[in-house]
Order: sequence, then structure tokens, then C-alpha cells
Amino acid sequence: MTKKIPSLDDRYFELFARPVRACARYKPRFGTGNLAGLSVQEFQELYASDAFYNWIGLDSPLMYAAHKAAGGMTSIYRQIGIGCQWIFRQVLIDQLGLTEKQVSWSYDVPVPGGKARRLTLDGRIEFNDVANKAQRKKLEAWVASAQDRLLLDRTARRGVRGVVFEVRQGYKSMDSKRQNADISNASSAYAHHYVPALVLMSGQIDQVLVQRYSQSFWLLLKGTRSGSPLDSTYSFCRDVLGYDLAEFFQRNSKRFKHELESVLSTLLQP
Repeated sequence: MTKKIPSLDDRYFELFARPVRACARYKPRFGTGNLAGLSVQEFQELYASDAFYNWIGLDSPLMYAAHKAAGGMTSIYRQIGIGCQWIFRQVLIDQLGLTEKQVSWSYDVPVPGGKARRLTLDGRIEFNDVANKAQRKKLEAWVASAQDRLLLDRTARRGVRGVVFEVRQGYKSMDSKRQNADISNASSAYAHHYVPALVLMSGQIDQVLVQRYSQSFWLLLKGTRSGSPLDSTYSFCRDVLGYDLAEFFQRNSKRFKHELESVLSTLLQP
């Protein structure tokens, strides 16, 4: 019997769905330190043994369901972000003929009195790694336009090697630690002669963040179907990389919705 070869859609769908499915196994820990989380029975035993919680009824299975849903929702957003990273990296590999090593980028940060800390971004395109001359010229032209958009001077443009990417499903968090880390990543990218691009799969980003990241010289690509390759993730994928990522998501929308509904149904049950 001939083995079925997965289509590109199937491969990309699995890259996205695999981390999301893991959310269905989420169990809250309730401050116990139990890495596997507690079952509803273990939760009830824990809370019933606490006189106050037992008196006021916090040992109810509905309370467990509320914790499970709240933590699970956080997990869903996180895992969707991971799925977005995996798909985007694979598109770079498939469309530009790159290897896993070539699309990976990390750098070391010195730690006073300790071992250097390694930081990693989600993707990279280095011009010299792109064998197809037409694709390389298109990427070089896109990066030059990005440098114009960012108002970079000659010093910042000198010796640019390519672009590095940080991929998110959306970005509404006001976590200053995360923002400061990203600003540091941008500085390091320029120090290594890369232009940094923040890639969002959705249009969800706070305008305060848009302003701060733009002022830190990040090129911001939002998850919109309209716009140019300099401000739209899907226009960039279609017009620069040569793959219509928006059409992929729309084409497989029913599959994605079914997968997510299944996970949500599991999370919302005690």
C-alpha cells in the first residue's frame, strides 16, 4: 500500500495544532508545586481539608472548572503563539530553500561574574543563504525599503546581512520586562547587522506598544490582509516570500475552528 504524503497544508496545520492540543491536558496547580497539576478529586480533597474554604464552598467542582478555564486560556494564547512561530519558520525554510540552522538566530549576553546568557529570536533570513538570485534581490530590496521606513542613517545601514524575526500571535501585554527584552533584542540585531522585524499573525496590538517598538527601530508587521509588505505580515509572506499565508489560514479555517473548539470544550469541563 502506498504511503500517503502529507500536503503542505497538512504539514503547516499540524505545526499549528500540535502545541494547541497540549492545552487540553492543562490542570491547575493551586500553589502546590505539583508540576502535573491537580485532578478535580485532588483539588476537592485539598480545599475540603481547609476549614475556611470548606465553610464557604470553594471546594466546589465549579471552582476547579473556573481555575482550569482561566489558566487554560492563558495557555491557549501561549501555545497559539508557538504554533505561529513554527509555521512562520517553516515557510522561510520551504520558500527560500533554507535549513533549520540558517533560519535560527541567537546571541550571547555577557553576565558579570557568571556564564553568558543565550537569547534566541524566532527566525532569520541572511541574504547570502538565499541561493535563488531573484529571491535574494527581492529580499534585499524589501530590507532597503524597511530601512527607509525606519529612518535609519548610513551608519545603521552599513553592512546589513539580512533580517531577524520575533513572531507573536498578537501583542497586548503591558509587561515592561518583555518590552525591555525586545528593545535589547533590537539593539543586538543591529549590532550583528540585521534589521529586526516583529511579526504578528493578528491585528491585536496596543497603540502604546506600536509607538514604543517603532521608536526602538523594530519593523512592525501586523496580521492584516491589506497594506504593504512593510506593515502587513500576510502581504510580506505573499509578495516577498512567495507564499500566501492568509489563504492557508482561510482555506483551513474549519479545521482550525474544530481543533480549538475541542480544546475549549475540554477546558470548560471540571
